[in-house]
Amino acid sequence: MGGQGFGIDPDVNVSVAKQIKEVHKTGTQIAIVIGGGNIFRGLSAATGGMDRATADYMGMLATMLNGLALQDALEKIGVFTRVLSAIEVRELTEPYIRRRAIRHLEKGRVVIFVCGTGNPYFTTDTAAALRAIEIGASIIMKATKVDGVYSKDPVKYKSAKKFDKLRYLDVLGKKLKVMDATAVSLCMENDLPIVVFNLKKEGNIKKAVSGKKIGTLIC
Repeated sequence: MGGQGFGIDPDVNVSVAKQIKEVHKTGTQIAIVIGGGNIFRGLSAATGGMDRATADYMGMLATMLNGLALQDALEKIGVFTRVLSAIEVRELTEPYIRRRAIRHLEKGRVVIFVCGTGNPYFTTDTAAALRAIEIGASIIMKATKVDGVYSKDPVKYKSAKKFDKLRYLDVLGKKLKVMDATAVSLCMENDLPIVVFNLKKEGNIKKAVSGKKIGTLIC
């Protein structure tokens, strides 16, 4: 959501919203777990000396800002959206209730989950895995800045090898930094596949949803 800098980039926000609308028009039910790293990273702040729990809660609130911004962009282009939060802020969002989330999806609304799991020490990756399992999602699509999973950081190392397909155990065993181990383990235990792809290239969300060969499949 931040583009190349800090805060919310309006162009990126609108671009993501348009891509989501393109997929939504196909009748696909869409639930989104959104991060907050463009505003505040809890783990980074904790490394700098802040209390970890406090830092993580601040990071959760950052995800709410992103979620509200995305909701605004979606509704401006005619996509009905609901933001459900693991931390109650009733003036801005609905509290997360599993059955309510499923009902919104059944009614054709895009659902945005914010504030992670509502607990410190858990990443938004884990929140994505948890929410996906709870609502019976078919797949997790991790939209990121690179076009898949690599053997090492492709920005730093030109020799980095891209994987087209991986097993969950490969990700855990090789300690590939695509999602944290808790999230990958949850997906493995519940047989929930993951696709990792580049969000920055317009049209990639639709390609991923359509089942086209894109990014890296973890299953």
